[in-house]
Amino acid sequence: MAGGIGSRFWPMSTPQRPKQFLDVLGIGKSLLQMTYERLLNVAPKENIYIVTNENYFDLVKEQLSELTDDQILTEPLRKNTAPCIAYASAKIFAKNPEATLVVAPSDHLILKEENFIQTLNIAIDEANKDERLVTLGIKPTRPDTGYGYIEFSEEGEILPGQVNPVKHFREKPSREMAELFLKSGNYYWNSGIFIWRASTILNALEKFKPELYELFAGDLSFYNTEKEQEKINQCFQDCEDISIDFAVMENAKNTDVVLANFDWSDLGTWGSLFTHLEKDFNGNAVIGDNVHIINSTNCIVNLPNNKLALIEGLDNHIVVESDNMLMILNKDDEQNLKKYMEPMAEKSPQFFKG
Repeated sequence: MAGGIGSRFWPMSTPQRPKQFLDVLGIGKSLLQMTYERLLNVAPKENIYIVTNENYFDLVKEQLSELTDDQILTEPLRKNTAPCIAYASAKIFAKNPEATLVVAPSDHLILKEENFIQTLNIAIDEANKDERLVTLGIKPTRPDTGYGYIEFSEEGEILPGQVNPVKHFREKPSREMAELFLKSGNYYWNSGIFIWRASTILNALEKFKPELYELFAGDLSFYNTEKEQEKINQCFQDCEDISIDFAVMENAKNTDVVLANFDWSDLGTWGSLFTHLEKDFNGNAVIGDNVHIINSTNCIVNLPNNKLALIEGLDNHIVVESDNMLMILNKDDEQNLKKYMEPMAEKSPQFFKG
């Protein structure tokens, strides 16, 4: 899934070139390219599909040139994850009714990739046993209020790679609830990575969201034909804007979670990226070849390699420049970024087109 805007990663992420297409780690690869290469360990390249907004078709082709046009599925409108998944699942089911799907966001950071592949293979085996809807849960390391949580049935010792029935999906909690979740031990972060047979998710959509099912899977004859895009454009005009969690996962009883032990972040914010970057002896994470940072602590700095910068006397700040846009923001205020951007967009709309 590669259709999001990634507004919380401004100013690098813009509507014209959002987060999933950026090299936010400074390693020469975008998050989309890293996700694609990671999933090549479980699927051949001809079986990998990218679902993205129609405006990003050329960006996907630029970054993943080995894919055919048919492997890039375009949405005319952003309608959240349930329509996105319904579209891809129906298209793939029309080609192969026996297909097992791995549904993955394109903009997550995953370290310890060998552990990720091992966990994913456990989930694939579980999804193929029966009509199971499987997700990957990440052991929480802090009481984070920015993630959804999965409460699972606890029987005996909790071990990595263990498969547990899901009791409840919990929305983003308050700080107090997140601390309780962390102490309980049987609440894991919801990674947003799902594994299921194409038939299983379509059956679930038919049961819980019949209108959505009917739009995308009621008639499979147009898939993989010249009529597909026209029909899909109409489906997106008519469908509900809803996440797969609300549409299916919070209602279904046939859900499992595989407990994971790889390093993971949804990279929703600059602060979440900071926790995964190498830091100097003052706790600063710096991306940029010509950044000189003095008497500063616990900062994240991301500047172009051709930019010479002197930064002195900052603590706990985010400093990012991209395309003539500069942000210097206290990390503690990052949750207010969208609020700060509203008057900026009104006063300087030329920087926010797209």
